Amino acid sequence: MTPKVPAMPLAVVRVSAWRAMALVVRRDLRASLRQRQDLLNPLLFFFMVVTLFPLGVSPEVSFLQQAGSGILWVAALLSTLLSLDHLFRHDFDDGTLEQMVLQPQPLFLLVLAKSVAHWLLTGLPLVMLAPVLGVMLHLDGNSIAILCLTLLIGTPVLSLIGAIGAALTLGLRAGGVLLSLLIIPLYIPVLIFGTGTVAAAANGAPVGGYLALMMAFLVLAITLAPFASAAALRISLSNS
Repeated sequence: MTPKVPAMPLAVVRVSAWRAMALVVRRDLRASLRQRQDLLNPLLFFFMVVTLFPLGVSPEVSFLQQAGSGILWVAALLSTLLSLDHLFRHDFDDGTLEQMVLQPQPLFLLVLAKSVAHWLLTGLPLVMLAPVLGVMLHLDGNSIAILCLTLLIGTPVLSLIGAIGAALTLGLRAGGVLLSLLIIPLYIPVLIFGTGTVAAAANGAPVGGYLALMMAFLVLAITLAPFASAAALRISLSNS
């Protein structure tokens, strides 16, 4: 009889998985800093959409106060969508994605790490830029604070859901157009509750229910989206 190999302790497996996730996040951050154009394009798009909207529609203070949260949320959604095509594209082109699939760590954890890196590079800067643009749209201090809170909760959901579409459209010629068609309907609930929370705060209504629903969206996205993205990546790689 062959001797039994002792099983690896569970703590070691967890540490190696967390370390692999940290390495993926660090690698994506360093790669994005080398390609600053991909990093700055969503921020410039976000800033340009918000600043041009009053010029194209109406510069009245009352209108901007009423529509300001919706403008910022739509601009943040489109900016996130603009950066999703590069989430897996570079790794797919240089073969890194295939090596990630072959790693002993679960693929969904590595996908979650890439989604975290994407949010740190796109979603978090949008949250930090939102107060400045909120002042420009004549939003009051309470509305700006609630807006930043909703963006802080909602932009990770956009990155996690967007990873599913980016994985499904990987390797397709018209992937950007198809990605938009697949992902925008899934973004609508986050957009509705994000803007509704700020509107409720502006009218003096309680916002606890809105924030609880947005936190539920975030928990569901963290729990389910990495599994769906990992399955979509395997399908895309097998068809390429």
